[in-house]
Amino acid sequence: QVQLVESGGGLVQPGGSLRLSCVASGTIFSINVMAWYRQAPGKEREWVGSITSSDTTNYANSVKGRSTISRDNAKNTVYLQVNSLKPEDTAVYYCTLTQLGRKYWGQGTQVTVSS
Repeated sequence: QVQLVESGGGLVQPGGSLRLSCVASGTIFSINVMAWYRQAPGKEREWVGSITSSDTTNYANSVKGRSTISRDNAKNTVYLQVNSLKPEDTAVYYCTLTQLGRKYWGQGTQVTVSS
């Protein structure tokens, strides 16, 4: 079993930056993919980006160029840095870990971009 706990959310002004963290615990294998998703009010959950255990990253077009996903395998932690935040970035952000064909979800952290 795997548990994921996100942190770092909050209220940010437009144009600001935020760094989210997600710590994984439990039985974690060396080969896995960690990812971030988000769900805005009244919208479907969308994929934000992902990082493999070999540090290959991919990003959604909506955040590409202003976001960075990184990970610290020693700490079983994945990070999402988002710059130039926009009101449309407001959402609950979730991290996931996928290993051996199974995806685990965290509880999410709220990010609100507003002046």
